[in-house]
Amino acid sequence: MKVKSAEITMSAVAKTQYPTDGIPEIALAGRSNVGKSSLINALLNRKSFARTSSTPGKTRTINFYLINEEFFFVDLPGYGYAKVSKTEKEKWGGIMERYLEDRNELCSILLLVDVRHEPTEDDKLMYQWIKHFCYNCAVVATKADKISKGQYQKHESIIRNKLLMDSNDKVIMTSSSNKIGIGKLWDEIVNQYEEHGYEVTYEKTID
Repeated sequence: MKVKSAEITMSAVAKTQYPTDGIPEIALAGRSNVGKSSLINALLNRKSFARTSSTPGKTRTINFYLINEEFFFVDLPGYGYAKVSKTEKEKWGGIMERYLEDRNELCSILLLVDVRHEPTEDDKLMYQWIKHFCYNCAVVATKADKISKGQYQKHESIIRNKLLMDSNDKVIMTSSSNKIGIGKLWDEIVNQYEEHGYEVTYEKTID
């Protein structure tokens, strides 16, 4: 994908703050420190567009990134950080639920999990939540450079079994540092937009 422009247009905690121009969206969800910001930077071929934080659980808003003036990446608050209070977790959960429950512009959700570890109960709950709201979901396994390619199938099976994934939902191995799977992930993103009737200007890459 040739990214000509990328900008953060707003950070929201309430529906009244969401974009209202009907531009399609794909959201990224995952545990704190799973690598969402790094993945966004890799997709956009930018070093520090989405800021990474050394403090897990710091992102408390829904961030809307407008790409090529055609579509949004929506960065959802990270979940599952143990040092965050129960009250804060409930607050963040409420922010995400309000966004997911009736967002017509939302085409699909990318659920990020760390390929090196079994998905957590929070990951499983997030996947179930996505399916409950009837959204398409692809699971993005981050940090694939940390395991050998020969282990991909084994780790994909672990992810599928732990999350109780639908057979038609994809698992895409990625590495933000080595750009593993970035082209395949762009293919999936564009496919999801097109399945929902949107046209996206796309120069296919080889991955």
